[in-house]
Amino acid sequence: MLKHGILGLINYREMTGYEIMRTFRDSLNFFWEVQTSQIYRELQTLESKGWVDKTVVPQQGKPDKNVYSITEEGRCELLKWLADDNPNLNSRTPLLMKVFFMGEQSREENIQYFKGLKSYCSMFMESLTAVPEYIEEYSSYIDDREKALYWKMTVDYGRRSMQMCMEWAQSCIEQMERIDQE
Repeated sequence: MLKHGILGLINYREMTGYEIMRTFRDSLNFFWEVQTSQIYRELQTLESKGWVDKTVVPQQGKPDKNVYSITEEGRCELLKWLADDNPNLNSRTPLLMKVFFMGEQSREENIQYFKGLKSYCSMFMESLTAVPEYIEEYSSYIDDREKALYWKMTVDYGRRSMQMCMEWAQSCIEQMERIDQE
């Protein structure tokens, strides 16, 4: 999937590895975490497959800059991936694997865990407040500003997911707190 995320970004405009990482951090990172080393490794793979071209731009007093652009083959791969109607709803959810076995810990520890989860989700939702600014900034780089609508949809999904997670965590806390009352 990372390869498709990179292809999607480069499809908007030519970018250096640094610009790809910055754009990831400001947008895709809210739902797809990636390390800088992964991006550079994936760029090498994309180049070897012929899906991106690299242009070396010499710089005075600094290392040369590599600028990546999508090739026609890369654009075909991106469109092929987008046309795949499999929603890829991941059935692997580390959070639920952990919760499944939480009976091995004390109830107090688990209540604290769910309180921490609520706090994390709240902070994550708060971090989404800056995203409209990023969307505005990055939409200026593309020729069709309607594409930004889809970026807004992903932010909406993130907010709704975090809201659901906070509500679920609160429900879990309440269920554990009711155990002694029954």
